[in-house]
This record gives sequence, C-alpha cells and structure tokens, in this order.
Amino acid sequence: MQPEKSDAEDNGSTVKEFILLGFSNLPKFQGLLSGVFVIMYVTILVGNSLLIIITKFDPALQKPMYFFLANFSSLEICYASVTLPKILANIWTQDRSISLLGCATQMYFFMVLAGNESLLLAVMSYDRYVAICNPLRYPLLMSASRCIQLAAASLLSGIPIPTGLTSTIFSLNFCKSNCINHYFCDVRPVLKLACGDTSLPELSIYVAFMVFADVPFMLILASYSKILSTILRLPTAQGRGKAFSTCFSHLLAVILFYGSASIAYLRPKSSHSANIDKWLSLFYTMVTPMFNPMIYSLRNKEVIEALRKLLP
Repeated sequence: MQPEKSDAEDNGSTVKEFILLGFSNLPKFQGLLSGVFVIMYVTILVGNSLLIIITKFDPALQKPMYFFLANFSSLEICYASVTLPKILANIWTQDRSISLLGCATQMYFFMVLAGNESLLLAVMSYDRYVAICNPLRYPLLMSASRCIQLAAASLLSGIPIPTGLTSTIFSLNFCKSNCINHYFCDVRPVLKLACGDTSLPELSIYVAFMVFADVPFMLILASYSKILSTILRLPTAQGRGKAFSTCFSHLLAVILFYGSASIAYLRPKSSHSANIDKWLSLFYTMVTPMFNPMIYSLRNKEVIEALRKLLP
C-alpha cells in the first residue's frame, strides 16, 4: 500500500490524519523487519518481566537498588509498547494511518516515559552514591518510604513539560503534508509538517531536553565522580572491584540511553537525515529496553542466582 498524501498540501486545509512512513522505503524487507521487531518486542517483554518478578519475590533482592530496577524494567516495557505494536500493525496491515489524537497520545506518552526513565537513571545513581559513599546512613537515607517517594517524584516530574509541549505542537496547523517520515510520532518529524512559526516548539524541545537529559546527566556525573573518588580510596583491590561491579550495569545503561538520544536530538538541523534519525531512534526505543535485562544480569551474581531459582 502506497502512502497517500493529504489534500492539505494543495488547498491549505489542516490534515485530519497522518501517515507513518516508517520503513516503507524498504518494501523487500518488510517480512524481515516484522520478524526482527517481533523478536525484539518479545525479548523486551519476557526479559524485563522476569526482572520485575524476581525483584518482587526473591528475598535476597529486597533492596532499594532492585526496587528501582523493577521500576526501570516496568518503564522499559511501557516505553517499547508505545511504539512497537503500532509499527507491527503498520507492517502487517499496510495501513500506516494514525489520527491526530492517536499521534498526540503516542507522542505524549513517549515523552513522559522517556523523561521518567531519564530521571529514574539519576535516582539510581543517587542510590549507588549513598550505598558506596555513605554506607552507614544507607538504611536511613534509602528507606522503603524514601524509595517510593523518589520513584513517584521521577514519574510526576516527567508529566508537566510533555503536556505543555504536546499541546503546543498540536495547536499548530499541519498543512504541508500528512506523511511523517518516521515509524512513530516523534517530535521533530511531526513538527516538520507544521505551518507558521515553530520557534516556540523548537525552543520547548531544547528546554525539555535540558530538563530531562542535561540536568539528570549532570547529577549522574556528580554522583559517579564521588563514587569513583571513594572507590579509589578503598584499601583492597577486591573491595574496589566489588564496589565498581555494582555500578557497571547502571553506567552501561546510562551510556546507551543518553548516547543515542543525544546524537538523535542534539545534532544541528542541517545535519538531520530522516533515515538516519529512524535508525538512531531504534537504539533508545527498542535496543536499550531489549538489552536492559542482560545488562543488569550478566555481572550481577544476586540476579543470576534469583533467575536460577525461578528457572531451574
């Protein structure tokens, strides 16, 4: 099925729905892409669900670090579910249309979940900072009630800006075309179709990125600078190795998430390519959620032992 352009391009009216072009430029590979995306989605669901189950029911994992990991895994499932089912439906039915409301809803939840994930990564770095730099105060500073408060704060803090940004973007008229050259309603591809002055939404994107990426990333850097300083002062190599191993998985998740998102969103507009943007987006929408269970399992003896108990 070929994507159909809106009449708005000719008569200046506002479009009534969008067409997600996705990977329609690769017609010979639709079956292969479908299979790959199904495998990725099942891996995300199963892997992250297993982490949630073992952190909930295994007595050895009733610790703040694993409480936040369970929240992070839940986010990864929701995060992937915002985009992947729609991609698969588009490929299977060859109907790539999405209503304005559906597009706005997808964009909104994508931004909320991405912001929540970024803030939660900062909270997780704080947890590691307290555990390594202030171990005697750890039970007090990271009590069960404090963990719940931190998790709730990261969720609620991620709501206002996406709400305002989504409202600002969809208050514009879309009269250039109705074809979004992406596989989901990401901010920039949608904004390209808007008529009139888009300087306010553009500014809002950078503000949102600063709040949800720059500030949490700086907090993570500050936490790990303190952690590294403390680890280097430990008297034994075994102690230093054990302390660093508890941080390795989180650091790898931070690099994958922030690295791919920064390249995708902070490049100059002149260097943006729709096809490159689509492939970059796969990293933080699908690849990172898929590798999250493996990242947190491979070097963690407690998680491996819990998995052995669950899967004899």
